[in-house]
Amino acid sequence: MKLQVALDTLTLEDCLTLLEETKGSVDIAEVGTPFIIEEGMRPVREFKKHFPDIEVLADAKIMDAGELEAETAFKAGADIVTVLGASNDETILGAVKAAKKYHGKIMIDMIAVKNLEERTKEIDAMGVDYICVHTAFDVQSSGKDPLDELKIVNRVIQHAQSAVAGGVKLSTIDAIVEEGAGIIVVGGAICNAQARAEAAKEMKRHLR
Repeated sequence: MKLQVALDTLTLEDCLTLLEETKGSVDIAEVGTPFIIEEGMRPVREFKKHFPDIEVLADAKIMDAGELEAETAFKAGADIVTVLGASNDETILGAVKAAKKYHGKIMIDMIAVKNLEERTKEIDAMGVDYICVHTAFDVQSSGKDPLDELKIVNRVIQHAQSAVAGGVKLSTIDAIVEEGAGIIVVGGAICNAQARAEAAKEMKRHLR
């Protein structure tokens, strides 16, 4: 199991400080979508330059031009790039093609996918590396839990690994770990903690 920290709204300087503080606990540094909108691929380059031993994920949430956009992120140094599960098959396959070219990985974000079981089976056959259940930020306040969706994905995948994101915190991580996922994504529970290094260390302790 890998711990991924989602970096969405912090400044680049603060992100670099956080990654230094949490070194040894965080396996994957995510350049979140808001961060990419604000800074482009610059954080990807900077993370890779300063922390070559940490995997860098570009949360591009690609919806079109899969090969072109994934290639842009991989060329900047991303190890993993995200594509939306609601995209056309051609978009996903294009991103997979780029990943093979650059020896990278593709994570499919299943945010807002309605026919989760059926779509997971289709995507799993396309050669992607991770399929991520994702409770959207805009609905987390409703108390929605990604665990039920994770169980569906885990039940049907045969090739990819599962991942889980969206509101994961210390009080919910054990149930997720028990169900099993290749990557567990944590955002605010680390980034907004008063002691970020300790928060990351504690999260990491719960992983297998």
